[in-house]
Amino acid sequence: MKHSHVLGGLVLVGLSGLYGCAGQRSEAALEQASASFQKVKEDANVLRAAPKDVIRAGESLARADRLSTYWGSGEDVQHYAYLSQRYSEIAREHSNQVLNEERAAKLELERQRLQLALRESKLLSVQQQGKWLEEQIMAMATTQTDRGLVMTLGDVLFDTGEAELKNSANRVVLKIVQFLQLNPKRVVRIEGYTDSTGGKQENLKLSRDRAQAVADVLVDLGIDEKRIHVEGYGDEYPVDVNASERGRAQNRRVEIVFSDEKGQLGAAR
Repeated sequence: MKHSHVLGGLVLVGLSGLYGCAGQRSEAALEQASASFQKVKEDANVLRAAPKDVIRAGESLARADRLSTYWGSGEDVQHYAYLSQRYSEIAREHSNQVLNEERAAKLELERQRLQLALRESKLLSVQQQGKWLEEQIMAMATTQTDRGLVMTLGDVLFDTGEAELKNSANRVVLKIVQFLQLNPKRVVRIEGYTDSTGGKQENLKLSRDRAQAVADVLVDLGIDEKRIHVEGYGDEYPVDVNASERGRAQNRRVEIVFSDEKGQLGAAR
């Protein structure tokens, strides 16, 4: 009898431990699902792009929450918590897909607009246009260096931390395209720079990406990619101190270095 009582007590203790572990797992799954649902529920882009998935995530989470009040239903709680978690992930994926498609459509529309403007501008005589563009480029490229004539595109043409050109850059880029079309022997080197905020590798990548973004627009508008060289220097070669916001803004830039009329570029940094 004593042995039976001892054995029964051990079984109960073992079962209690199993149920305790199961309860902990279901509680953790429920908390994770709840956190994921809260994030997608508060994201306006997700609600706009994938409302049905958000609703399904909420319904599954509510069911898991109700089941968690019943002892012994840990597997059911984990099942519906998993469904909620997955629906939240699907909603996020759908939202990202929609945002990417919208961004691509916007870029395509802007590219078409630029091409139209470029075609319309060709109605001017080549001679008049060439002289006017020469004056415009010289006015904007105010720095003559041993690397060549340098035009600076300021940080205002990019959103903070982003490499995508703003629409405000289109007028300048269009002039560069026209100038290069009328001077087919000239080549350019596009150099990207950042301020000292952030890590070295992140700054190097951002500077390269910004320079490449300008190069991509030039190529998209008909300039041969062989005439374009791209460099990213990160936070090297600042033109002002990084201690002030004004100085940092001056250092966040893209410089376009023009070759001479024979296509000879000055030495790179």
